[in-house]
Amino acid sequence: MSELNLSELSTNFVHVPVLSRELITGLSVVAGGHYLDATVGGGGHSLLILQAAADVHLTALDQDEVAIAVTQARLAEIEPSFVERVKFWRGNFAEYQPKGMEFDGIIADLGVNSYQLDTPTRGFSFRHSAPLDMRMNQQQSLSAADIINTWDEVELADIFFDYGEERLSRRIARKIVQQRPFETTTQLADVIASCYPPKSRYGRIHPATRVFQALRIAVNQELTALETFLSKAPQWLKLGCRIGVISFHSLEDRRVKQSFKSDSHLQVLTKKPIQPLADEIADNPRARSAKLRLAERITI
Repeated sequence: MSELNLSELSTNFVHVPVLSRELITGLSVVAGGHYLDATVGGGGHSLLILQAAADVHLTALDQDEVAIAVTQARLAEIEPSFVERVKFWRGNFAEYQPKGMEFDGIIADLGVNSYQLDTPTRGFSFRHSAPLDMRMNQQQSLSAADIINTWDEVELADIFFDYGEERLSRRIARKIVQQRPFETTTQLADVIASCYPPKSRYGRIHPATRVFQALRIAVNQELTALETFLSKAPQWLKLGCRIGVISFHSLEDRRVKQSFKSDSHLQVLTKKPIQPLADEIADNPRARSAKLRLAERITI
């Protein structure tokens, strides 16, 4: 990645960390501690952890090479010593192995980051005409186009319903199969919208939103990866240390809640999820659906 390209990416890859006050407070960052940011994104939460106490070390994970490159550059620019205190690992957090290391705290900020949403070529959004991609890890083969253009009608309907909670899943799947192949995000979004009655096509939420969420989850196997991560991460914590997970829709939040509650190593600290205050939502509307759950390791 050239220096020029990295400079351009750093300008555009702005990560406004959601629920940052609540997460850092809940994590109880200690001087000299070693923390795991399982979804580094643009490095917003990582930076706050590093700044929260003296001599903090961090292991930062992400499957997007752009996220890692931009975060490395940004942290080095803000504080050169951070370079020596942060270890980056590229890959899905479900595949990470700490090799006996224990952490003083673990965080995960789930879902797609703002850079991915705002970059048309990544194909996550229907606000721009772009190839149907949606791969967080651009080295994997399966894309949204593969799913839309090759999966059968029943498979499509199932993921739209299960991952998008789309009530018109069967109608939409049938229409897609009839009119494929699709090449762009806007082509697909228009066909999805046409499945809705005219008066329902122009509400606050675009009719394609739930299907696009479902596709993104299916492409990246997000829920399977989350379940794997949640089953392993508590064992990476030191006794008395905490894990915080920020989710953005009910499918994620439900799994976090159930996993924390059923894990014998953990004590749940948030019976109800922490949600953004009005001032944060005003400054960052994308934070409005965020939910934070915290738990503490209580047994070896």
